[in-house]
Amino acid sequence: MSERWQRGIPIPQQLEQRKRSNYTGNARPLPQPRRISVLAQRLHRPRMDINRPDLKAAKLRKRWMWGGVAAVFGCAAIYGAWNLKPAAPTLEKSAIWSNTVKRGPMMIEVRGPGVLLPKEIRWIAAESAARVERILVKPGAVVQADTVLLVLSDEAVMDALLTAKTVVTAAKADLAAQRMQLKSQHLDQRATFAQTQADLVLARLQSEAQKELAEKGVIAAIEFKRTELAREQLELRVGLERERMANALLTIDAQLDASKARLAQLENTLQLRQRLVDGLQVKAGIAGVLQQIAVEEGQQVASGLNLARVARPDALMAALKIPETQAKDVLIDQAVRVDTRNGIVQGRVIRIDPAVTLGAVQVDVELISPLPAGARPDLSVDGIIEIASLANVLYVERPASGQPNGKTSLFRFTVPADQHAVRVDVSLGQASVSFIEVRAGLNEGDQVILSDTSQFDRFNRIRVR
Repeated sequence: MSERWQRGIPIPQQLEQRKRSNYTGNARPLPQPRRISVLAQRLHRPRMDINRPDLKAAKLRKRWMWGGVAAVFGCAAIYGAWNLKPAAPTLEKSAIWSNTVKRGPMMIEVRGPGVLLPKEIRWIAAESAARVERILVKPGAVVQADTVLLVLSDEAVMDALLTAKTVVTAAKADLAAQRMQLKSQHLDQRATFAQTQADLVLARLQSEAQKELAEKGVIAAIEFKRTELAREQLELRVGLERERMANALLTIDAQLDASKARLAQLENTLQLRQRLVDGLQVKAGIAGVLQQIAVEEGQQVASGLNLARVARPDALMAALKIPETQAKDVLIDQAVRVDTRNGIVQGRVIRIDPAVTLGAVQVDVELISPLPAGARPDLSVDGIIEIASLANVLYVERPASGQPNGKTSLFRFTVPADQHAVRVDVSLGQASVSFIEVRAGLNEGDQVILSDTSQFDRFNRIRVR
């Protein structure tokens, strides 16, 4: 450090630094202090403050005043920020769906998806357990009632048919032999009756002849009585033979009827066996279109198993699935419009399923008007059932939110040409497929936003650009 006093550092501090440097061993001879000028002494002379209580109080009042002003402004800022409403969100006009409230008649309708089904369907089942030998017709082919679809085979059925034929033939022969035997017995009884009648005639003649002789005393009385007794016995025998022959006829008829009944039973068994054999040639049964073959060649099938399905394509109906919440208003004979994607077909309700399946009720519809080209079984369709018609009501297209006979909130444009919409509470009434009745909250001509605005539930106003 230069021997000269450092500028800018008070002299007492420089002296203290010198003393510390002497203690550390780096002592250097202290220079002789120079004479300090009078100006330097004045600059380093300690100053003394003058106590001014009035100035201190004024400063304190000024601080409190500015602090109060700052507190007022801060509270005002906090209150304003707390009560500040969020800015209205902005939507693109192309991204929303809006509609105008109208007044007039409104048709109450319900809609449901469905399919076209044939009125007449025939499932062809196996008559007996058998094996599929050949499939002659493929699904989609037009068939007649006598068209053979499949050929089955079963040796047991064929053997049973031969046995039944043999038994019937034997039963017929037995019946013929029995008939001849009974006829012969009847002839023998008739011959016996005839002989008895002849003996009775001779006995009567002899009795008459002996009566005259007995009266003249030519023959003994005992002889005449013996002849009378023989005549009476023959008369009794003739009566018995007559009764016996009548009973024999009844017995013959009963025996023949029993034999005929047994033969008829055997013939029925033969017909059953014959039907089982004929069933090995699976036929369509009705004229229509083969829809399905449910088996494959070589497959062993059980008795009663469905083999094929044939339907008439010219007689179709629609089976609609109506939501269970809307099916309560559907009635028989109500008008229906069925959309086949290729045209609209008029129909009427002919049946309502009493059970609910997967949240829907099946409604069968008879198609009245002609079907368009391309209509076929299992074709997907949409059906609209006309429930009722309301006259002179406020209505609007169905919004994304809101249920019939309920309440909801919609954004209504303040002016049709304005870019702002405010939230209003709306009371809804009955609904159809595309429209819903407005009972309160909107007026005719109001334009409302119908698209889903659930993300703006905390806003009461939105902006549309």
